[in-house]
Amino acid sequence: MFRVLLPVDTDKARARRAAEVVTKLPDAAESVQVTILNVHPQLTDVGDRIADPKDWYDEADFPESVAEAETILSRASIDVQKERTYADPAEAILERTSEIEPDLIIMAGRSRTPVGKVLFGSVTQSVLLNADVPVTVVRP
Repeated sequence: MFRVLLPVDTDKARARRAAEVVTKLPDAAESVQVTILNVHPQLTDVGDRIADPKDWYDEADFPESVAEAETILSRASIDVQKERTYADPAEAILERTSEIEPDLIIMAGRSRTPVGKVLFGSVTQSVLLNADVPVTVVRP
C-alpha cells in the first residue's frame, strides 16, 4: 500500500487540485491510501483571556474543502481516511507524518510574494524543509 498524507485547509480549489494529483498516481485505485488532514490553527489570545478550544472546536466538523477532496478521491476508488486537529498547521502535519509514516505528502501551495513569506511564514515551506518523506507541492 502506498500511503499519502494530504493536508487540506479551508480552500476548496486547493483541496480539489491536490486530490486530483493523487488520482494520477500509478495504480491509485488499487494501491493508494490517503489520509486527509485538516488542521485548525491555534489561537493564542482572545482579548484578555485565553480561549479553550474544547469550548468551541469540533473534531468531526470538517470544512467543505475536505468533502471536496474526499469526493474526488472516492470517485477514483481511492481508500480515504480523514482527520481533523487543532494545532499549529506545520507542526501538526510533521507530527502526523512521523506517526503514520506516509510514502508521500501532497500539498497545495499558496501564491505568496517573497515578502509575504518572510513576514507570515509558510506552512508549505516548513513542511518541505522538515519532512522526512518526499513532498509534492501543487501550484494553485
